Amino acid sequence: MNNIRLSYFCNIYMRERERSVGGLMVGNLIENNMVTIAGRVASGMEYSHEIYGEGFYSFILEVPRLSDSYDKIPVTISERLFNKHQLKEGCVVEIEGQLRSYNNYAREGNKLVLTIFAREINFLEDESKIRNPNQIYLNGYICKKPIYRMTPFGREITDLLLAVNRPYNKSDYIPCIAWGRNARYSENLIVGDNIKIWGRIQSREYQKKFDSGETIT
Repeated sequence: MNNIRLSYFCNIYMRERERSVGGLMVGNLIENNMVTIAGRVASGMEYSHEIYGEGFYSFILEVPRLSDSYDKIPVTISERLFNKHQLKEGCVVEIEGQLRSYNNYAREGNKLVLTIFAREINFLEDESKIRNPNQIYLNGYICKKPIYRMTPFGREITDLLLAVNRPYNKSDYIPCIAWGRNARYSENLIVGDNIKIWGRIQSREYQKKFDSGETIT
C-alpha cells in the first residue's frame, strides 16, 4: 500500500511590479515581507519547535478563494499569541505576519518549505466577517534566472525565486509566479534585480513517485 502524505507548496501570483535602480531596501526589514490571511482553522495545533524557551505551534488555515475553493496554508505561531483553548479546529481567524522559508532535509531530498510566521492573530465570529482574505507584499531580489513558459491551457507564466531579507542577516527564498503581461515583463529580469510584488498565496498538492513505487502526495 502506498504511504500517502500531504505536502504544501505555496506560490505568489504577481499582480504589480516595480523594478528599482540601485536595489534600495526598505529601512525596516519587516516591511519587506507582509502577509494578511483569514480563514478557518482546518487542523489541530501541532508542536513545532522552541527558541529560547518560547514554544511554537503549527496548523493549517483554509483561506477562501473567489472560486468557492480554498487554499490550505500552513501557519506557525508562538504560544504567547494564543490561548490553547481558544485557537482550535473550526474557529475563524485573521492572521498578520510574514511568509518564511526553510529547508527540510528528508529522505526524499532537500525540500523548500514555506509557512506563515504569525505576528498577530484576531478571532472572527464567522467567515462572513472576512474581507480581503489573502494578501501579500514582498520587496526582494531575483536570485535565480526567471523561467518563462506556457501552461497546457496556453497561459503565459514566469517562475521566479525571490530572496527577501530579514533581520540578523537572514533571507527567505520565495517561489513566485507571474501571469500574462507580468510574465512577459518578468522574463527579462536578471539575478540581483530588486522588485516589489503584490499578490496572493496559493497552495497546491502534488505527487512524487519513487523508484520503489511508493507515492508521496
